[in-house]
Amino acid sequence: MIVCCGEALVDVLDGDAARWVPGGGSMNAAIAAARLGAPAAFVGRVSVDAEGELIWRHMEHSGVDLRACERGTEPTARSIISLAPRPSFRLEGDNTADTALRSADLAALGRGPHILHGGTLGMFRGRTADVLARLAGRHDGLVSLDPNVRPAIIDDRDRWDHFHQRWLSACDLYRASDEDLSWIWPGREADDCAAELLAGRITTVMVTRGSQGATVYTAEGHLDVSALSIDTVDTVGAGDSFVGSVLASLWDRLGADRSALVSLSLADWRAIAERAAAAAAITCSRHGADPPFAHELETNVERPASGGR
Repeated sequence: MIVCCGEALVDVLDGDAARWVPGGGSMNAAIAAARLGAPAAFVGRVSVDAEGELIWRHMEHSGVDLRACERGTEPTARSIISLAPRPSFRLEGDNTADTALRSADLAALGRGPHILHGGTLGMFRGRTADVLARLAGRHDGLVSLDPNVRPAIIDDRDRWDHFHQRWLSACDLYRASDEDLSWIWPGREADDCAAELLAGRITTVMVTRGSQGATVYTAEGHLDVSALSIDTVDTVGAGDSFVGSVLASLWDRLGADRSALVSLSLADWRAIAERAAAAAAITCSRHGADPPFAHELETNVERPASGGR
């Protein structure tokens, strides 16, 4: 199945406690994949406090497998999100459950291999970071990484770089926004960053550019997919929905076979990326990280023409 590992927290939109919604990059990706009909699991540590119960019910309602998930008495982290003029993040997350994962044993999920996905805060925070990096390093299925950088939250760049590199050494699929790349590799063009990543273990790089769409890079070349025309409410969780949709499409086509990733053509990737862009657009049309269900992708949404390079 698709195993998304990392943080589960609550997003407090605009600082209004009345608008608390479950969040966390990897958890959102698990929700997105499950809602699109893929077998998806979440691996992380979720508090037993009231906010943790909200998160747990949210995942259960969306069909996420929780058999390999830990519970703990530590409090739930809160991401305070200001939406205007553009999303900004402030974390209330010292000694919270998401940082305290003790182990990551996928045996409860049945015989693999599985697709493993990580990134965002779970990649570098607390004890969880080492547990998940070791899991990625020994994983025998396809490994996906979305760094989903939160500069305001990263107070130790060296630590972040260390865990990012550990994941890169195990990674087959890499998704990042253009803003992520600018922070990770300042002054470099996305094409240059993608070329370097593809020269190593990574098979596919996907760079999202918000309203400008996305670019997919493989050894065959690269292509552009346009964003959809939609009335945007906020962009929280859009990238996670994009990733969750990509993972669901890969599961349908390849299962967790990392070696088969190279068999996908640019035409295959266009179809995968266009579906992911539709999922992200629907998420942007409503409050918070609320990925679409499969039937919602059948709704006709105006799409500008895609371009290929």
